[in-house]
Amino acid sequence: MVKSGMLTVSLILFLGMISCGSKQEKNVIADENPVRPNIVFILADDLGVHDLSVSGSNYYETPNIDRIAKEGTIFTQGYAASQVCSPSRASIMTGQSTARHGVTDWIGAASGTDWKGNNKIMPASYNHKLDANAITLPEAFKENGYITFFAGKWHLGDTPSTPENNGYDINIGGWEVGSPKGGYFSPWVNPKLPNKEAGENLSMRLAKETNQFIEKQDGAPFFAMLSFYAVHGPIQTSEEAWSKYRDKAEEQGIADAGFEMERILPIRTKQDNPVYAGLVEQMDKAVGIVLDKLEELGIADNTIIVFTSDNGGVASGDAFSTSNLPLRGGKGYQWEGGIREPYFIKVPYVKAAPKEIDYPVTGADFYPTLLDLAGLPQKSNQSKDGVSLKPLFAGEKLSERPLFWHYPHYGNQGGEPSSMIRKGDYKLIYYWENNRSELYNLSSDPSEQNDIASANVELTAQLQEELLKYLDEVGANKPIANPKFDAAKAKQLYQDRKNRLLPRLEAERKNMLSKDYEPNATWWDSKVTKD
Repeated sequence: MVKSGMLTVSLILFLGMISCGSKQEKNVIADENPVRPNIVFILADDLGVHDLSVSGSNYYETPNIDRIAKEGTIFTQGYAASQVCSPSRASIMTGQSTARHGVTDWIGAASGTDWKGNNKIMPASYNHKLDANAITLPEAFKENGYITFFAGKWHLGDTPSTPENNGYDINIGGWEVGSPKGGYFSPWVNPKLPNKEAGENLSMRLAKETNQFIEKQDGAPFFAMLSFYAVHGPIQTSEEAWSKYRDKAEEQGIADAGFEMERILPIRTKQDNPVYAGLVEQMDKAVGIVLDKLEELGIADNTIIVFTSDNGGVASGDAFSTSNLPLRGGKGYQWEGGIREPYFIKVPYVKAAPKEIDYPVTGADFYPTLLDLAGLPQKSNQSKDGVSLKPLFAGEKLSERPLFWHYPHYGNQGGEPSSMIRKGDYKLIYYWENNRSELYNLSSDPSEQNDIASANVELTAQLQEELLKYLDEVGANKPIANPKFDAAKAKQLYQDRKNRLLPRLEAERKNMLSKDYEPNATWWDSKVTKD
């Protein structure tokens, strides 16, 4: 089990992030802005809550994303709707929890009888596309006269479940895959994003395409989603950026060990990956040119900006890129490191907006919130799990509500099939393998080190009952037992990961931090652009 204490910044202060803005019809906030606001929604992929300077990292450098947080509102308890990408993205698009819309795993993952893993249960079946009858967030804006634009990662199904068929007038780079095929430097493989320049950076290209769209609107209200493939693996950067962060890691002191075993897989405990740091910086620079373009065009004061991520940072599995400490876990995990996110919304014309809000929020809340801020009618039959956060910006209170997560799958990163409920300070995790529950008090134990279920039997039973009742009410799919499970093989696999994988990861980490590290002959982009 990973222990807390890695980051020096206050844990409670930066455990997620978020903000919101203003309505546009007759209310206190709306009257400050008589013109219908534009929306720029920036969605990072696999970015952890502590992967930003503003949220406590002393290794990664993100001055442009930090600008959004500092000029906007930070929700200190911001959550993704899932610990993996496709479900979270579907919740943003629909305003619904993953259990309700049914996209509960990343689209393409095996489930049911197609599952070949040696596990106690077979993951539940799930929807592999958005519901065609759903009124998506861009469709709701489009119905009210907005021009809609999408750039980047989609991963919400193949044809007909495309951005173009879900409310976006323009789609640049969005197709069924979830990773940047061909990498972060041109030439890449993307039928929706032709290659132009050898060595061109993918994040920067998506930002430039977004800027070109914004320039053409000439006063017309727009909804633009810039959905980065970054910082999803494969992690890549330039030689220059790697060198900068390698030196920085050395200056800060390279620890002898950077990994330890979690419950199933090794997990990273240090933020000292110079390649990942360069990838984060490049995305931040891309965010910067969009912010600068809004200022240049004179529309920044009428543009709501959202910044968030779809799940926690990759600490296990994939590229083992980052550490989410002092939060436990990461992408794919049921603990806070898998679902806590940077969650910011900047509404520039609301001058008295709170700098921080502690009310727990999820990705499903963006749908009703952004419509409310724009003064547009709510889709009462659509956003059934999200709530509008607009009242919080006027200093009003919202009633306490339960938040639900449903991930009846095995994460590639070590997460277990589980469902969760958060109510007040308490979070209950229900495990489908053995129908047991863990209970944590997030106020006193945000690192989820002390399971208090056995000491709070009545509360555990109440929360478990409320969770399971909700899942039944929305018709959530559930896993089934695996009759072929071999416990002895599972135990041996764990030992192999501990005895073989863990030392290999440590060796790879040290190699990446060595002065003679060279990932390949071209360093992805650097020699292509220099020669």
